[in-house]
Amino acid sequence: MQTARDRGPVLKKARALGIEPQYLGVNKKSKRHGAVRRRKKSEYGIQLTEKQKVRFTYGLSETQFRNLFDKASKRAGGAGENLLIMLESRLDNVVFRMGFAATRREARQLVNHGHFLVNGKKANIPSMELKAGDVVSVKAKSQSSPKFAELKEMIITTPAWIDLNLDKFEGKITRTPERADVDLPIEEHYIVEFYSR
Repeated sequence: MQTARDRGPVLKKARALGIEPQYLGVNKKSKRHGAVRRRKKSEYGIQLTEKQKVRFTYGLSETQFRNLFDKASKRAGGAGENLLIMLESRLDNVVFRMGFAATRREARQLVNHGHFLVNGKKANIPSMELKAGDVVSVKAKSQSSPKFAELKEMIITTPAWIDLNLDKFEGKITRTPERADVDLPIEEHYIVEFYSR
């Protein structure tokens, strides 16, 4: 059974896929220097890399990613754009975007451990899709833990579609994220082409 947890070194994987570690919430640089010689990729190779880049960034297994793509394809609009918006709308990603976790992987663990409420109700499913008007808050019991208490001393930058209130340990989704809000350098049409083969 394939799990969503990728235990491989983050920097090595990010480098192989051509993603800056900052997009993953990791502020480290690889110590390796010098140019990397790469063979010219085939069309399939480019499509695969773009898919893996998005899948790795959001921390999904191949099965989860494929299922999400199938759902995105059934919605009105472009499948690639829908996919990215659905990924941004996941509870674990929203927790990461609100600054309640340093990485998406950590956000997923915190959600699994039941530290968050959505609209006042316990929410422990990382893949839960949120919508405009939803409020994500840290459970009262969790707010005093060092992990969350230290947030009050931080300056957190959130995307335009999230309104954060650190005094209340909560954030509100003010609108559905748009394609322009996805800061990952990605060409999603390659993902559509990959699954359309």
